[in-house]
Amino acid sequence: MPETVRNKIDLTADPEELFLNPWQDEGLKFLGAPKFFWREIEGAIIDGFSVSSHSEIKAKTQAVIAGINRYKRFRQPVEISSVPAVLEQASFRKSHVMVNEKLILSGASATRLFNAFRAENEGGETAADTALGAYLARCRDLNAGSKIAVESTFIEPDLDFAVACRNTFNYYHFITESLSQLCVLDSVGFQGKIYFHFPNAEAKQRGFADSFVEALFPEYAGRVFFERAPKDYDLVLTPFDFTGAMGQLPEADLEGLARLAPAGSAPGSLDFQPVLAMNGVSSALLALRARALKAIEGKDFSHLPKRFFVGRGDAESRARPLAGENLLLEHLLRFGFQYVVFEDHTPLEQIALMAGAEMMISQHGAGFTNMLFAAPETYVIELGTLQTAQFRWADFWPLANASRCRYLSFFADFSADNPLLEPQFSTDGIVPTSVSEQGAAQIMAFIVTLLGRIPSMPDAASLCRLGARVLRAGAATEAITLLARHESFVHGDLDLCLLLADCHKVLDEPKSELLALEAAIAADPSRWQTLVRMIWCANRIKKPDVIRWALSQLAADFPDRYAAFVKNHDWVRFVA
Repeated sequence: MPETVRNKIDLTADPEELFLNPWQDEGLKFLGAPKFFWREIEGAIIDGFSVSSHSEIKAKTQAVIAGINRYKRFRQPVEISSVPAVLEQASFRKSHVMVNEKLILSGASATRLFNAFRAENEGGETAADTALGAYLARCRDLNAGSKIAVESTFIEPDLDFAVACRNTFNYYHFITESLSQLCVLDSVGFQGKIYFHFPNAEAKQRGFADSFVEALFPEYAGRVFFERAPKDYDLVLTPFDFTGAMGQLPEADLEGLARLAPAGSAPGSLDFQPVLAMNGVSSALLALRARALKAIEGKDFSHLPKRFFVGRGDAESRARPLAGENLLLEHLLRFGFQYVVFEDHTPLEQIALMAGAEMMISQHGAGFTNMLFAAPETYVIELGTLQTAQFRWADFWPLANASRCRYLSFFADFSADNPLLEPQFSTDGIVPTSVSEQGAAQIMAFIVTLLGRIPSMPDAASLCRLGARVLRAGAATEAITLLARHESFVHGDLDLCLLLADCHKVLDEPKSELLALEAAIAADPSRWQTLVRMIWCANRIKKPDVIRWALSQLAADFPDRYAAFVKNHDWVRFVA
């Protein structure tokens, strides 16, 4: 049978026939029971800002950011288990794995399978989603009370280990989905050969894949091979990432996710899968970060810059020039930034660059994969568009959450003949970014404020916008310094006074917060919310005189709000 035919996957059957259920179907066993399926972890600071020069694009971008923050962001990210499994009668086809002709729902492969199922089945996406959703619900019900299959007598340390690759030429996909999975072997005592199976033409295999394997997994020297799919095995080891199988988990194992997920989300449902993927971090990815940082320990990388702009090596990537790059670079160079291209550095140098970075800035692209190696205090600044906010921003959230860095995105304009015309992703691909002079000014004001070089702002509105962005970037102290340097704007301005109060709240400085709230109520007495916040703040630092004053003002000016507040908070009567 020709390999092109063997590599084809027919997704027109019923999901029950297509997909493997690890709790019920034979052919897949785990090397020991997973210690957890998911668990809450501390994450990154992630935010985005619109710097478009066009009001229409700016409004759409702000709406996208607000929608993602409200409907897709977890309260805290989660780590999702990735573990080694033994497969019988396995087949690697395209970028997927099959056992006894059933597809395994593991990691990002599951997302691609669901998308392909939608495209290939008659009746449209709605009918396909109904079928997939019903299948996952049946799995959860069927798996309730069942134990996942575990291989308790595994004694073949020289068995082959095989990894399905999305491809070997995209840095992001290979590092996050494929290379990271070698870390599941750390506790296995593995002695066999490793195979990366990929669907693309062998001519497109990339040198970075070999070099990163050699740099980070030297113990497997001479035992790692790249081989195009399809490939069949009677028995093989492979990684299993539960991100793709969360919808199959028994309901009892999903308890607690609803507390972290956005309101209205149903853990385990089909709609929950992409939200989980952007807020989840594979345990293998965290292990790869730890391994990479250990690999650079004790080595001298003092020649590498701490502040840098990352350009694109067009020999190794699609050419997508950043319009406005020269203007931005002209400003950045004045503040100690250097221009670097990741591809010009060895794997360990790339890791060290990010691990030691104070600030990295670049246009949206696969280079942000290296955010995995950043330090928690590193500012990673991305330049993108409305399109990248819609379709690509979430891809990098797991990397940011793995490193717990500060990942800030500035969404500018399309570098196109008509920057108001939204491109079609399916036909236009990723459209390059254009940063206007106005946009560059906003970005640079943000950057220099973080670096302690306070800019002079022209008006209160610009000051408030910059201060709010700096605060959202986790830099409350710098935001306070910015406001202090513009005291004349802050005095008498409600928004700026409230911003100052927010900064002190983040820093856990209730006395200073209360002073800022008093200034806010003086600037605008018509806002009842300020009085209520003053009551809570004064109660925390035991200022009964301030509480009584705020209550009296609330009673006089907002009697309905006063009555509701007193009714719902009995402690107020004792103060009053």
